[in-house]
Amino acid sequence: MATSSRAEPRPSRLARQRRASREGRSAATPYLYIAPAFLLYAAFLLFPLVRAAQFSLYAWDTVSPAKFVGFGNYVKMFNDPDLLGSFGHSAILILFYAVLPICLGLVVAAILNRAQVRGLGFFRTVIFLPQVIAMVVVAVAWTRLYSTDGSINALLRILGLGDLARAWLGDYTFALPAVGLIGTWVETGLVTILLLAGMGRTSRDLYEAARLDGAGPVAEFFAITLPAVRGEIVVAATLTVVAALKNFDVIYMTTRGGPGTSTAVPSYQVYNQAFGLGQVGMATTIGVTLALLIFGINLVLNRLGDQAVED
Repeated sequence: MATSSRAEPRPSRLARQRRASREGRSAATPYLYIAPAFLLYAAFLLFPLVRAAQFSLYAWDTVSPAKFVGFGNYVKMFNDPDLLGSFGHSAILILFYAVLPICLGLVVAAILNRAQVRGLGFFRTVIFLPQVIAMVVVAVAWTRLYSTDGSINALLRILGLGDLARAWLGDYTFALPAVGLIGTWVETGLVTILLLAGMGRTSRDLYEAARLDGAGPVAEFFAITLPAVRGEIVVAATLTVVAALKNFDVIYMTTRGGPGTSTAVPSYQVYNQAFGLGQVGMATTIGVTLALLIFGINLVLNRLGDQAVED
């Protein structure tokens, strides 16, 4: 018996238009949800950033009319040893704000995680405490510690090392490392908590298997612990590097960029150029350069983080 096949009717033009409209609405729905947040983001971040980039092309002291100079401010900044040196100071602070805290945090977190210390929550609170203290308060406290009659010099005299005592924040050689150690103290707790969270997700069976194979604490650390917290290390590096580059409050409260310009950083130079010297164009030039630098470093670190997760 022959069967006749009948072609399915093609959808009408109106039906196709309705289906396309529904698909268009469904594709646009996610963007409608994020639109309010994006509008706020654009109004309070993107627009000021664009305006700052615009101001950086002008020489303006807020009194006389602005004069268009193109990229003249950028050329002047890169030819000014003091302004260029402030970026070098930030690079040194990255060592104290990021590298040292990550190294110390790895050691402290590994010890706490391996020893299974009783009252770990209390230790976490104590270690994280510097993060909840206002940086202005931290700066004032450390200024007192670093003073000529402060606790650090008093301890050196007790230990018979009085010749090493000095006005730490007023010394051209030691002022920047002294400020950096404040950042080390503040950021180590944050890094330790992040790494402890990563180590806590690592299966204890891996450590048991390593111990059965005769691995010691150091071998366990490099074979199991360190690979397990690569993602957390990238997050910690991102947060601490950005903190080092954005550092302003500690510098302002401790040294005001001194002695001379030995502790001046880009954020402080933005403030000084705008409100101290009245050079708004140069201030925005430094600010835009710093923002691009932070964006570039953050992009690289995020890329490394993605690779760590994929591995």
